[in-house]
Amino acid sequence: MDARQDTPTNPFGMDEACENCRRCETRSNVIHGYGDVAADFLFVAEAPSPDDDATGRPVLERTELGRILNTVGLVDVDAAEASPEASAEASPEDAGGAGGLPLENAYVTHLVRCHGPEEPADREVAACDPFLTAEIRMINPHVIVPIGGRTLGALAVEYTTSPPEAFDIEEVHATTIRGRGFELVPMVDPERASDDELDAWVRQFTEAVLGRDYRQTKGRQER
Repeated sequence: MDARQDTPTNPFGMDEACENCRRCETRSNVIHGYGDVAADFLFVAEAPSPDDDATGRPVLERTELGRILNTVGLVDVDAAEASPEASAEASPEDAGGAGGLPLENAYVTHLVRCHGPEEPADREVAACDPFLTAEIRMINPHVIVPIGGRTLGALAVEYTTSPPEAFDIEEVHATTIRGRGFELVPMVDPERASDDELDAWVRQFTEAVLGRDYRQTKGRQER
């Protein structure tokens, strides 16, 4: 599987007509990952939003996650200023399917690939797991950011030595967890978080991750 370096939307060319679970019956688009294929930082949310479903990509404009990515320096400011339709102030309708925040050293994806009327069932998460696993292996990030308790539990099973029930998203939000080959920096759902919670996560990421040589997580050299 080769990355299409010229596009940040579904850069690994994953199946856009997937029918592996019943969410295919209610979606408009399959939403695979978006961003920098060589990213050090992988953000994993639970499921695509209605805006994602309408545009065919993870929509970050005018979202709290997009604001956070910009705050911690994971948006290419020069590219955003040169392309107003991709700025954080653009609406999903203005951005369209081809636009989007120009992420730099960050990649955003989901546990499941289709928007649906209900929270994803375990079997639906399992059906999408090969997509997420492939993205993680191809990107090989240093730090994974699980967004929300459901995502944290799913990633804890695979990438830590602790059972998922050992982690409460409210308790481990804005902390750093040592994983198997990665560090996890969990985040509560930013659209539901308080300003204090968001500030705490930004502070943890800026000081405890960016403020040191996080690449030592894998012992890799700088790219």
